[in-house]
Amino acid sequence: MGLAQLSPRSHTRPVRAYIALTKPRIIELLLVTTVPTMVVADRGIPSVWLMVATVVGGTLAAGGANAINMFVDRDIDRLMERTKNRPLVTGEVAPGRALVFAIALEVLAFAWLWGFVNLLSAVLAVSATAFYVFVYTLWLKRTSTRNIIIGGAAGAVPVLVGWSAVTNSLGWAPLVLFGLIFYWTPPHFWALAIRYRDDYQAANVPMLPAVASTRTTAVRIIGYTVVLWGLSVLFSAVGEMGLVYLISAVVLGAVFLYFAVQVLRTEATASAMRLFSYSITYITLLFGAMVIDQVVRTGV
Repeated sequence: MGLAQLSPRSHTRPVRAYIALTKPRIIELLLVTTVPTMVVADRGIPSVWLMVATVVGGTLAAGGANAINMFVDRDIDRLMERTKNRPLVTGEVAPGRALVFAIALEVLAFAWLWGFVNLLSAVLAVSATAFYVFVYTLWLKRTSTRNIIIGGAAGAVPVLVGWSAVTNSLGWAPLVLFGLIFYWTPPHFWALAIRYRDDYQAANVPMLPAVASTRTTAVRIIGYTVVLWGLSVLFSAVGEMGLVYLISAVVLGAVFLYFAVQVLRTEATASAMRLFSYSITYITLLFGAMVIDQVVRTGV
């Protein structure tokens, strides 16, 4: 192929493939919870450098974890419609190179967070990766319907990283936030899994909607949503939040429960996808309300 035949897109394809390994959209969602947590922990706006350093470190750690997940799951990813175009399935990235890339990201994440934030944040971030890889990906994902329940704990660690980045400590407030994300994850993921249950069945992955009825899944979703709602309200007291956050938590939780009940009532994929979409909106608005609450109360 001559130089004249090469397009700019072909030059950037390898870079885009490696970026895809990190699952950027998932990272975005994780970081949505990190910065607001830092604002609450600081009772105002932390230094811009500290926020940037924490976000960069968290991005590296989460990206490495996601890349290892793709490395391990490349056999089942090719069986699933939703994941068949991932770089390790299409051959855009060789498995060995993907693993080296992932480990390099984790080493860099630890060094970055230790050097520019603190050791506690570095340990928490890399521990989340270890939990995600060994407990969720290698053990539970292919063996238990509780896979996303327990494995989802890794996705709740960014709030601990954000809090410890500011205070270099933990306490009840960040632990309640951890619980909030922990209980948010199953309804969020099960709603999507209802849409892709055939994929999970084809890959023999016992995600709850693939091995249980939509009704059973919806009942579980409602149960987790009720606990999630309760934890979001509890955080108002434990985190010493104001009315802006409290009202937001009550209203957003009520809407979440409404969508969850609709899944049970209709048992329709469309209802599940509406819940999935709202779950992303919910977590974004709830954590956004934390920031607004602090700004209103402190005047920062």
